[in-house]
Amino acid sequence: MRYYSLISGITWNRRSSEVAKLKKLQKICGRLCHDIGMSIFHLFKQNIKNSPGSGADTETVRKIVKALDQLEPERAKFIAGFAYLLGRVARADMRITPEETRSMERILVERGGLPEAQAVIVVQMAKTQNILFGGTENFLVSREFKNRASHKEKMALLDCLFAVAAVENSIITLEDNEISQIADELRIEHRDFISIRSKHRESLAVFQKEGRRKRAGSDK
Repeated sequence: MRYYSLISGITWNRRSSEVAKLKKLQKICGRLCHDIGMSIFHLFKQNIKNSPGSGADTETVRKIVKALDQLEPERAKFIAGFAYLLGRVARADMRITPEETRSMERILVERGGLPEAQAVIVVQMAKTQNILFGGTENFLVSREFKNRASHKEKMALLDCLFAVAAVENSIITLEDNEISQIADELRIEHRDFISIRSKHRESLAVFQKEGRRKRAGSDK
């Protein structure tokens, strides 16, 4: 159960440690552009070309980007949008954990068909764009994905969004609400949303709390 993400939320009153981390990401990714019409892969390729650097690490990245560039443009944009939306849910609580990162990478490998090394780069870019442009780009990315994806692909994405949120065994209300918002933006009918959500019922924090209350009551 996995898929993709592109560009989400930013609040500038962040902790100094997060600012430092963001600066590191900016050095790696280079100058970022939030033009939805450009695929995340083409954007990354342009950033590599425009950024100074040398050595084995840079050459490795260049090889990966070259491989990504072989993807058909529409497919690349689809994967980029998928990755962005995954990152949007992962960052609903304003942080993306290592477990969520690995879950997104697995989704891109298993559902997106990317080699692991490529998936790592795509997820990193998606996370960075979510930090830099979130909130202002969410609707635009959702609209592009809605126009590009079939109903079946939208349902697969929805399932993957819940899978990312559930990776730490509890889908908190913030994540649940974010997924619901994305479903609305993608024009997924409520009954279809509920059918996917019900598959992850045991991971929903609201039902976990209800279960604990019932067990506590039965122990009295």
